[in-house]
Amino acid sequence: MTSDLLTPALIPDTQIFDIASPAGGPPWRIFLYCPPGEAPAEGWPVLYYLDANAVAGTAADMMRVQAAYPRGTGVEWGVMVGIGYPTEGAYDSVRRSWDMGPPPGETYPPHTPDGPPVCTGGADEFLAFIEEVLKPEIARRLPINAQRQAILGHSFGGLFVLHALFRRPQAFQRWISASPAIWWEGAGIVEAAQAFIAEPTPRAGRVLLIVGEYEQKLAPFQIGALDEAKRLASFEESRIVDNTRLMAERLALVPGLATDYVLVPGETHMSVIPACVNHAIRFAFNRERA
Repeated sequence: MTSDLLTPALIPDTQIFDIASPAGGPPWRIFLYCPPGEAPAEGWPVLYYLDANAVAGTAADMMRVQAAYPRGTGVEWGVMVGIGYPTEGAYDSVRRSWDMGPPPGETYPPHTPDGPPVCTGGADEFLAFIEEVLKPEIARRLPINAQRQAILGHSFGGLFVLHALFRRPQAFQRWISASPAIWWEGAGIVEAAQAFIAEPTPRAGRVLLIVGEYEQKLAPFQIGALDEAKRLASFEESRIVDNTRLMAERLALVPGLATDYVLVPGETHMSVIPACVNHAIRFAFNRERA
């Protein structure tokens, strides 16, 4: 016997609230995962992640499954802070383009006839929001270990993670850049990486770069599709697998900055996202990496 009464499904152990920048403008929507039990004496480790509207539920479920069985996973409990937007969709493509695009940025035609132009170049402002507004708010709500903080971003978000590493290398101790759009706007992030590598300042921390097998070649189900030629041309332009691997090789040259590279088999640019979240949780909350 079934009931016609439907109960909305909630994201486990997750609080959702909006927070605005002191400079004004639209707010960000924050998905705060709070682990059970008492915080360790040094405070909770934290994983910040982008595009939270798309992956907050996935992140919460992966955390509670893995951290509940630490002997089988090596994962300990931690706080997760998802940064998204007040939208019902998985993405706000206009706002994320601005937030995650490194300066100087460019202006592109609207996605829809009545929509606003798409602008990039706001990554420094977004990073300042995370550092100066969001982090203090999370520390006000929960005991946080300031020496165990990680950040995850995918695609444009992966590009933002690299930009943040090069701009403020002390902001996090773990950096997870998944399928980064390194090719974007003339691959300016490569020049930023070269400048970062050339600096004599001592570095510390760990970097993980992740990419899917089918981000630079056709997946079996794409072979023979009507858009095959267009997709192959896109692969040739973005070269996401090659660029991600080369970025990992560059960063491996930085003393004190341990760099790992993972090629996830069988995944495309979008289907790789859950695997990236899974890898990020293990990377951020594995006690052996503390």
